[in-house]
Amino acid sequence: MAENYYVVFATTLFFIVFLAKFLQKKKIGKNGALKLPPGSRGWPLIGDSLNWYNAVASSHPPTFVEAQVKRFGRIFSCSLFGKWAVVSADPTFNRFIMQNEGKLFQSSYPKSFRDLVGKNGVITVQGEQQRRLHGIASNMMRLEKLKFHFLKDIQMVMLQTLNNFHDNQLILLQDVAINLMVNQLFGVSSESEVNEMACFFSDFVDGCLSVPINLPGFTYHTAMKARENIISKISRTIEMIRNQQPATDKVGNGVLGRLLEEESLPDEAVADFIINLLFAGNETTAKTMLFAVYFLSQCPKALKQIMAEQDGLRRTSDEDMLTWEDYKAMPFTQCVIDETLRIGGIAIWLMREAKQDVEYQDFVIPKGCFVVPFLSAVHLDESFYKGAANFNPWRWMDPENQVS
Repeated sequence: MAENYYVVFATTLFFIVFLAKFLQKKKIGKNGALKLPPGSRGWPLIGDSLNWYNAVASSHPPTFVEAQVKRFGRIFSCSLFGKWAVVSADPTFNRFIMQNEGKLFQSSYPKSFRDLVGKNGVITVQGEQQRRLHGIASNMMRLEKLKFHFLKDIQMVMLQTLNNFHDNQLILLQDVAINLMVNQLFGVSSESEVNEMACFFSDFVDGCLSVPINLPGFTYHTAMKARENIISKISRTIEMIRNQQPATDKVGNGVLGRLLEEESLPDEAVADFIINLLFAGNETTAKTMLFAVYFLSQCPKALKQIMAEQDGLRRTSDEDMLTWEDYKAMPFTQCVIDETLRIGGIAIWLMREAKQDVEYQDFVIPKGCFVVPFLSAVHLDESFYKGAANFNPWRWMDPENQVS
């Protein structure tokens, strides 16, 4: 009986693999005139998705891409999330993709990711709505606001946080970042509200690079529950703002308050917009600070130079707080930031989709194909950056690197 079971199981498995390969070849046949970049198709049905997940969630995300580049070149094809994908570790092609955003290519992410970050967010929407949301985000970060609100708020949050620490206490930069983001987005700064959002957001972020199984016990399921809690918090804050007549300065200074006052977006779109900003701003802020501290601790020469630059500003300024002019007078600090983003950048890859058949060099990328500019594979490539794995902020003093 057991032998019959194994025979049936093996036969079924063989049939599934054969069918997948047949459909794969049939699809390639239909696109016979379209020459995709070289590459492998990975496993039947799942393609290279598992290898991709394992790589991007590891300490060295370009692992998968580097292996494929050695085999097929800087532009290669593979199968991701059930679709054909063209992955690029070529800076010229990456630039071509970004220059044709909205024309030949559009942002495209798996449904599981769109469900998590929100279908109305600036990360996931398309066309006119995307341009509108980008405009709103840019308006919220106008130069005047940076000068008079954001720069001051950053310093106040940092001073408040550091003053609360005791000697030898562990500093969690994630807490500093979430404090700043909650303060800026919601216009609140109470410790209980910040801690509540930090807990929700930690679960939410963990789900963004997890296997999308929405069942209890899985990381993605926990992240979706965290999203519901964040939406609930945003909805309560919206109701509170609308019931306050007139709105207080404390609430009105938050991005959410200004969004409700200055823009006419449905509440659902407002919630997704705030989640997108929280996701983008918190992760980039915390991890960039973390990497900067780490890299400087490993490079005493750079640490000494950046401290000298900061001390120089302190001696020449009569202000207790940094001004916009001070910020612009930190050339080496900016070099440290640029080098930190190069090695430890958070946006390691982008997901785009071809809106039509796209010809590039000898290749034709078919409409609907995923196109993935893998940014960190370029940033860590010795062909483009000498000593790419080494922290070297002085490289950004070279005008050629400043242009690129």
